[in-house]
Amino acid sequence: MRKTILITGGAGFIGSHVVRLFVKKYPDYNIINLDKLTYAGNLENLKDIENADNYFFEKGDINDPVFVSGFFQKHLFDGVIHLAAESHVDRSILAPMDFINTNIIGTVNLLNSSREIWAGNMQEKRFYHISTDEVFGSLGKDGSFTETTPYDPRSPYSASKASSDHLVRAYFHTYNLPIVISNCSNNYGPYQFPEKLIPLSINNILNQKQIPVYGKGENIRDWLYVEDHAKAIDLIFHQGENGETYNVGGNNEWKNIDLIQKLCRIMDKKLNRTPGASEKLITFVKDRAGHDLRYAIDSSKIRKELKWVPLVDFEKGLKLTAEWYLQNKEWLNNVISGEYEKYYDDQYLKR
Repeated sequence: MRKTILITGGAGFIGSHVVRLFVKKYPDYNIINLDKLTYAGNLENLKDIENADNYFFEKGDINDPVFVSGFFQKHLFDGVIHLAAESHVDRSILAPMDFINTNIIGTVNLLNSSREIWAGNMQEKRFYHISTDEVFGSLGKDGSFTETTPYDPRSPYSASKASSDHLVRAYFHTYNLPIVISNCSNNYGPYQFPEKLIPLSINNILNQKQIPVYGKGENIRDWLYVEDHAKAIDLIFHQGENGETYNVGGNNEWKNIDLIQKLCRIMDKKLNRTPGASEKLITFVKDRAGHDLRYAIDSSKIRKELKWVPLVDFEKGLKLTAEWYLQNKEWLNNVISGEYEKYYDDQYLKR
């Protein structure tokens, strides 16, 4: 029998890469993409596979329990890969209820509907919840997050994801729902909405606008190319052990300021600008509230148990990302809507 797999948030940045991978790699699966198409969801991300025989899209809101229940009854999914989420820390500071509703209530609606359709037959079913390393809080100069690191979220975004992680685990222990969870470091690559650091900087360099950097740019993040994350999701979904958590990271830590300076040099070369021209656009702005100093992922568990390793090194990945945005200026212009421009002004220019 053909398996029917639901991917929530499949029109978003990471979700679109996962949808594309599954549609191409598993022609015997029906892949159903459920997305609300908020500012971060864009069907242009999936133009290359939108006519595939095993791909189907439906617009819908996971916050609506009646819709979600009916949707599950209609399709009788064999698996759920849950990526739909509000994910930008700055937005969570401005509008925390959006994050509580989507990331917590939306996740519970999906859990409840999965229980409903899988009642009495959990064999070969799977609910896979994709989370973030931000649930662990902030690290000092040393150490890395492991799967057993205590949760210590510092923003409404990370707190909402931490809550959803706990609920997913609770459904495993209470209802025997077959779940897996992964917590990933910062992703970068094509199709990322330009509110996040790397595409925002690329867009501003292109348009010779100021590149806003929080504080002194000392915050450190572990960066992973998005296609490597999608491959990890594939492995965890198919080979992970029920009830387990897997940390996914690039073992690739960079200070924000060093990353931006590196990106400026790449862009200057690709745009035939004078070396150092783009670095003059860097502008330090007031640090955001609750800004975690450092994240670092220990991904030894997934490397050892599932034989996953990231294949794209940072130098290559950053160049590939810059090239993609330069070659897809129409996509970039299409996603920068009036709403985004207003948000950008409020977030950075009025500080």
